[in-house]
Amino acid sequence: MIKTKKILFFVLALSMATIVALSNYLVKFPVNYFGLQDLLTFGAFSYPLAFLITDLSNRKYGKDTAKKIVYIGFTLGVFLTLYFSTNFVDLISIRIAIGSGTAFLVAQLVDVQIFEKLRKKKWFVAPITSSFVGSTIDTFLFFLISFYGTSIHWLTLSLGDLTVKLLVAVLMLIPFRIFIFYIKEDLNGKNKINA
Repeated sequence: MIKTKKILFFVLALSMATIVALSNYLVKFPVNYFGLQDLLTFGAFSYPLAFLITDLSNRKYGKDTAKKIVYIGFTLGVFLTLYFSTNFVDLISIRIAIGSGTAFLVAQLVDVQIFEKLRKKKWFVAPITSSFVGSTIDTFLFFLISFYGTSIHWLTLSLGDLTVKLLVAVLMLIPFRIFIFYIKEDLNGKNKINA
């Protein structure tokens, strides 16, 4: 049983890192369809999965273990971003890495706190509220750090990305609801994961 819990913990942490790295790569590509190139990047579609992972971790293990998953996901995600997606001679690429790491860490830790405060309400209140607030913080912090003062239309891109992230967050309620049937809260202290 403990081994299964540790495996789930590491699957969640690795999934988090993968989502971060993938989103940091995809944010470089505007959606060039339907005139959305100044409003939306492909990163908006993948990043909300990070909030799903955080919220499932929080529901299963509580805020302390969810924070561990965030920290591991942050560390691995930043490493993967620096290794695979960062062009160190391009200032924008470096700013994207810094903006991503900062925004991710702040937004995910806020998500964990909000989820924890609302966890006893109806099943959908904690994940939707924490994801909406976290996505808003993440989006504006990321785009401000990454693109402020450049020729990139960062404010319109951030509004477009945020709109998609909020819509995806609503859609993520479906897998959240399904997964909480399969994961039982494990908050009694005896079963905490020490990783």
